[in-house]
Amino acid sequence: MCGIVGAVAQRNITPILLEGLKRLEYRGYDSCGVALHVDGQLQRSRSTSRVADLEKQISDAHLQGFTGIAHTRWATHGAPASHNAHPHFSPSTEQARIALVHNGIIENHDELRAELTALGYVFQSQTDTEVIAHLVDHMYNGDLFDTVQHAVKRLTGAYAIAVFCREEPHRVVAARQGSPLIVGIGQGENFVASDAMALAGTTDQIIYLEEGDVVDLQLGRVWVVDSNGKQVQREVKTVQAHTGAAELGPYRHYMQKEIFEQPRVIGDTLEGVTGVMPELFGDGAYNVFKQIDRVLILACGTSYYSGLTAKYWIESVAKIPVNVEIASEYRYRDSVPHPNTLVVTISQSGETADTLAALKHARALGMEHTLTICNVATSAMVRECKLAYVTRAGVEVGVASTKAFTTQLAALFLLTLSLAQVNGRLTDAEEAEHLKAMRHLPVAISAVLALEPQIIAWAEDFARKENALFLGRGMHYPIALEGALKLKEISYIHAEAYPAGELKHGPLALVTEEMPVVTVAPNDVLIEKLKSNMQEVRARGGQLYVFADVDSRITSGEGVHVIRLPEHYGLLSPILHVVSLQLLAYHAALARGTDVDKPRNLAKSVTVE
Repeated sequence: MCGIVGAVAQRNITPILLEGLKRLEYRGYDSCGVALHVDGQLQRSRSTSRVADLEKQISDAHLQGFTGIAHTRWATHGAPASHNAHPHFSPSTEQARIALVHNGIIENHDELRAELTALGYVFQSQTDTEVIAHLVDHMYNGDLFDTVQHAVKRLTGAYAIAVFCREEPHRVVAARQGSPLIVGIGQGENFVASDAMALAGTTDQIIYLEEGDVVDLQLGRVWVVDSNGKQVQREVKTVQAHTGAAELGPYRHYMQKEIFEQPRVIGDTLEGVTGVMPELFGDGAYNVFKQIDRVLILACGTSYYSGLTAKYWIESVAKIPVNVEIASEYRYRDSVPHPNTLVVTISQSGETADTLAALKHARALGMEHTLTICNVATSAMVRECKLAYVTRAGVEVGVASTKAFTTQLAALFLLTLSLAQVNGRLTDAEEAEHLKAMRHLPVAISAVLALEPQIIAWAEDFARKENALFLGRGMHYPIALEGALKLKEISYIHAEAYPAGELKHGPLALVTEEMPVVTVAPNDVLIEKLKSNMQEVRARGGQLYVFADVDSRITSGEGVHVIRLPEHYGLLSPILHVVSLQLLAYHAALARGTDVDKPRNLAKSVTVE
């Protein structure tokens, strides 16, 4: 959600800023812009289209500069419009002195706006960001670094900002609180960005700023102070941003590419796992796992559904009670903390604002045993948690998560086995059998992907519908939830998911011939119950679309459409079934002609509440 790139160099930085924005497009945005220091003046270009359109505008205007900032915006305050797009100037005239970009939300913007309006500042946008620009201009004392340090103390909320000043060429100042920000170190040039990927190919020397840091970027130095204004040395890390992983290759969309990468990334995530051991999750994990007697999972969106699946696994195999909380709700209610809780956060980016806030709230309540399942080793989530398992899904560009979800499930199943082992609930024979099944996952997923032609035929039917119902039972209910989420995210077909046993308690009223009902039907202990639920649908004229295991004895007939997965996969069955639902959502969206990789109103990395 929103992206920042900034640079100070002795060369034209316009191509660097634009390339950085292109690399951040995967996060989702509805406007973009660039501001440059040009011949002693501030100049900018903004667009409510794609970065490619912004690039053409800049090329036509021949904009070049040695100092500048750029931004992709996902609208929060104010509609997606050019006057609300970043960068913002202050004063809002041709003689602007301050240019600023911002990720996050300023909660006291109304109060500051009233104060600045009374001082004579004229606002051109509805954004909270313009408030910061005017505040910095109002407080400017001839030293931008000092000014920003004082200005951010007036801000309440979350922010990552980058700002430069007409009066101080070759200087960019940046600050963060609650939103991620990194610094890139070059030779006689320096950079700032919200994501290391934005600087791939420019520098691999990265500093991850901490909460409250303010950084002064000049040609020959990077100076960081903490929230108390004290100079600090932040470690410079060599970070490979995997530029090749973002290439589309032969696929039509990144989502399609990422669906088909799942056999490989599952294998990568499990690489080196030769046995079940707590140390897979970090030093000291054994002692932590011995102390805990319950698990609290905190996550949002797709990651929340992976947590729901893990609840079934952990309670069934490890016999440890699990509570799964939506992170954005958890810290705003009165909960009952317990010191022997393992707090597990799940996040693709490791920068999800709600999940980070929920983690901090749990720790404030005295729950210090923390573990994260995350796809980014250098993220805030990994740094904040004592233990971690870093999945190896690679860069996921499509906004609708696919491979990040299945690698989360693989990691969570390993966690399940590790907890079971520590609690004496996993025999050597069971461990060997589970590990054998996990190693076979890439082959099993490949067999599901081979069903794509059959799923395409279903998708053409779905493309003509406006509503759909998804059903699952047991550990496949969260998979039904995930399938419904994928369909609504990218095809804009309204979709809901229910435990199949809940049909008669309300949802059955929705079933007509125009309501496709997708059913996840593994051949497990609930299959006969599920068949009864399916009959309830058929009795009301509903059309069933059933993903069944090969041996489930569910046959096609009038109003019953069946695609058979190649094998029943026991506890790991959710990982296979969700792949079929991903393909259904992708091809339904393709048939409807939507923007698959960048669905409307959504962002990849949600770094604000």
